[in-house]
Amino acid sequence: MKNWANNVEWNPLEILYPASEKEIQDVVLRAIHLNKKIRVIGSGHSFTPLCSTNQILISLDKYQGKIAINKEKNLATVKAGTKLSLLGELLFKEGLAMENLGDINVQSIAGAISTGTHGTGVNLKSISNQVTALKFVNGKGEIIECSQTKNIELFKAAQVSLGCLGIITEITIQCVPTYKLNLQNKKEKLSDVLATLKERNSQNRNFEYYWIPYTNTAWTKTSNIVEDSEPDKVNFFNYWTEFVLENYVFKVFCEFAKLFPSQNKIVANITAASISNVDKTYYSHKVYATQRLVKFHEMEYNIPSEAYDDAFKDIKKIVNSKKFNIHFPIENRWVKGDDVFMSPAYERDSAYIACHVYNKKEYKAYFKALEEVFKAYNGRPHWGKMNTFTTQDVINMYPKFDVFMLHRKEHDPQNIFVNPYLQTLFDI
Repeated sequence: MKNWANNVEWNPLEILYPASEKEIQDVVLRAIHLNKKIRVIGSGHSFTPLCSTNQILISLDKYQGKIAINKEKNLATVKAGTKLSLLGELLFKEGLAMENLGDINVQSIAGAISTGTHGTGVNLKSISNQVTALKFVNGKGEIIECSQTKNIELFKAAQVSLGCLGIITEITIQCVPTYKLNLQNKKEKLSDVLATLKERNSQNRNFEYYWIPYTNTAWTKTSNIVEDSEPDKVNFFNYWTEFVLENYVFKVFCEFAKLFPSQNKIVANITAASISNVDKTYYSHKVYATQRLVKFHEMEYNIPSEAYDDAFKDIKKIVNSKKFNIHFPIENRWVKGDDVFMSPAYERDSAYIACHVYNKKEYKAYFKALEEVFKAYNGRPHWGKMNTFTTQDVINMYPKFDVFMLHRKEHDPQNIFVNPYLQTLFDI
């Protein structure tokens, strides 16, 4: 088995595809009886070994779809294995939508919330905060329910759990009525973007930007709700700029930069020059996601939003030093703080900075240098992205870690859901 980026490999004893909650429960009970470990895989988009195991691997690919819809309260209960792409379509048919999403829609909803996946918007929280209730099978084989009103403390532990409490089976999402977003992608001067960050974030629903290394070029992505506009049709220009240029042409650039490391700056400048402006209006679930065919390694850290300016200056210095064989853009997003125990945005409004390296290139030295900056600004890693966090780092950065671990121990006393990565990370 390999993850999407091909940086983690493992060889499970068996791979199971349960199609019902009862089948999931039976797998757990059998594992308890045989003293075997279990990990669950969604779409393999985590860059850390969260899913790896040499024992039982469970995929919920056959456990997808809606369970119940409450249109009066805009609530949707779905099976945990439901991919975000399918979820968007299912909700749309019911006149509903997710309040916010990240920029990839291939993950399962359970995997997305369990790793703290997020979108962007200073008034919007990460995806796990759209969840109002959860069901999971714990390490005793019990079916447990928790929500905003039932087992509240457990719920706060389960919203971002890294798969430590059990196997999530059902997720209830607080949706909103369907809405359309106007998306504007622009090539702009980085200096202009940095000078107006506060206004861009406060005046737009969703804002993010990519900085092209070694240049003064930023690719901004801004979206706002529109009421009257009809959705655009996909045309050749959009297909060319958003699919062909961002994938096939960019992959050629990546291969060239790999073969000729001295040409990274030239590749970055060509990338900057090739950015096209895009203006389109679609229903929300068609706007957020972008197709990613070029594989890469990724490190993403959450820092307090007030530390962003200083942290980005330090990152610019590291990148522009040209000591590292990189050319990938650096992504910058913002998220509202929350009260989820293991959420990187716990009790602070946050900025996320994501750094990428083509997956055929060496990345460790570059990520090490960047991680030192992130940690200097009280950074917390996205749980699905590369990091070298230790147990002591987790203790220092997560005030509710001890409470989370108490719930973990209560619901998985035999450590059924612990793999070597989690054992090391949480000192289990």
